Amino acid sequence: MSTDLAPEIADVATAQWWRSAVVYQIYPRSFADGNGDGIGDLAGIRQHVDHLVDLGVDVVWLSPVYPSPGDDNGYDISDYRGIDPVFGTLEDFDGLLEDLHARGIKLVMDLVVNHTSDEHPWFVDSRSGRDKRDWYIWRPPRPGRVGGEPGAEPNNWSSFFSGPAWQYDAASGEYYLHLFSARQPDLNWENADVRRAVYNVMNWWLDRGIDGFRMDVINLISKRSELPDGPVASGRQLGDGFPHYGDGPRIHEFLAEMRREVFAGRPGAFLTVGETPGTTVDVARHYTDPARAELDMVFHFEHVGVDHGPSGKFEPAPLAVPVLLDVFERWQTGLAGAGWNSLYWNNHDQPRVVSRFGDDGRFWRESATALATALHLQRGTPYIFQGEEIGMTNMPWASTDELRDIESLRYHAEAVGSGLDPAEALTRIRRMGRDNARTPMQWSSGRNAGFSSGTPWIAVNPNAERINAEAQRRQRDSIFAYYRELVRLRHDLPVVAHGNFVRRRSPAADVFAFSRRFDGTELAVAVNLSGRAVPIAPLTGVPVLANYDGAGDPATLRPWEARAVLQH
Repeated sequence: MSTDLAPEIADVATAQWWRSAVVYQIYPRSFADGNGDGIGDLAGIRQHVDHLVDLGVDVVWLSPVYPSPGDDNGYDISDYRGIDPVFGTLEDFDGLLEDLHARGIKLVMDLVVNHTSDEHPWFVDSRSGRDKRDWYIWRPPRPGRVGGEPGAEPNNWSSFFSGPAWQYDAASGEYYLHLFSARQPDLNWENADVRRAVYNVMNWWLDRGIDGFRMDVINLISKRSELPDGPVASGRQLGDGFPHYGDGPRIHEFLAEMRREVFAGRPGAFLTVGETPGTTVDVARHYTDPARAELDMVFHFEHVGVDHGPSGKFEPAPLAVPVLLDVFERWQTGLAGAGWNSLYWNNHDQPRVVSRFGDDGRFWRESATALATALHLQRGTPYIFQGEEIGMTNMPWASTDELRDIESLRYHAEAVGSGLDPAEALTRIRRMGRDNARTPMQWSSGRNAGFSSGTPWIAVNPNAERINAEAQRRQRDSIFAYYRELVRLRHDLPVVAHGNFVRRRSPAADVFAFSRRFDGTELAVAVNLSGRAVPIAPLTGVPVLANYDGAGDPATLRPWEARAVLQH
């Protein structure tokens, strides 16, 4: 097989280098602690660049390291042009950037501009009533109601973190909007001065040498100006405001303006990926169509919502694999030709996939590698979240005292207050809480899993003794070795990076079977996403990847077995 790309594909590959790239997300607080204070930092990351090089990734996405009060673990930013002292200094950041670039790895920063911290100088000024009042979204109480009393909020929207999405400010007699924590007031993107200030921040970081941005909840920045009430679901007191701020009326205008004001005319190629909760395939196609010049790709949430119950993620439902596979197919075909997928199972907001959709007991290795195969061999750019490459699992939280996440803590208090048994509330958090992703990276079987010489800010998973990077990097058949092979295939086989996607029907509902086709080559993939043996249509061709040793029965997939073969 020739690995030479056709001229038109080569042009795209140069301008859109991220099509053949693999991104690794670092959550700095939990990655590696370089100074022994129990909190991960930039110095710790620099000590483990070799791990990223060995894995073969092309890009690091760095979760927020900006100054922050820490109400939402760094996603409440009080200064967009600095480094929080807990992580180090700007000089430390520059050193990390230099280290990564020297090893051929790009660096993408988190951009959180739907909201700021309530300690950001912009909001301090706005709250005081001086010249930035309209940089945020302020409204008086409902007519005839007294500010601060229940039901006086300007509308009925609920916050993502429980309770109303409005906070009363007694000094001014008005409410400000916060879709997340009350300490995360939403910026008013209708104000051109706000947009200019954000673009100035972005340009400042690009001038420093970074390679792009992951944009937090970027599809929420455009709200309907009248801020109407949202629909109220049965049994709920507050309404769903998403129809009035999700993928809002001026979102495409704002993103096109951002592209012009920040990226247009800059030498080099950058990566822009937008987190877009609730977006649809059709809207995502608009976001990622190169002709529209908005975003390179988006994170959608449909596939990580298939196990949510009627009241949300903390009422989990059993996974229906056929539903999950239909979601994958819809996004693969929906963005084909004029768009691009991001591919992810895990991130700082999601529980560990091997515990969530796999089997972290009997078939831990098999299910971790099967899930990885199902994801990485689709069309799109794969994202690996720290620890995913060694099969890190959910944490067996003993009590709420061990939790650190504002979302989980507020859910537990609200659920118990509504009559749910406290033990059941904690069980739900063990399965779906965000802290599962935030336990320290398991580097070794030593003290604190090699994460810190001090007391970690959040508990280390007790299974670090057997699940750790040091052990797996020595093992030929480890999960780490398998991830390394997946990364290599994307780099070496043009069909993986550039091929189209065709779903193949299977005799078994739990089998994800598909083909990637490009330049006369076909990669056929079959993955059993269940713990039982299932029949398949035999794959013929040259084997390039398998997570079991030995050929096995060509017409049967063993529990959690994955196979990929090249056909010419």
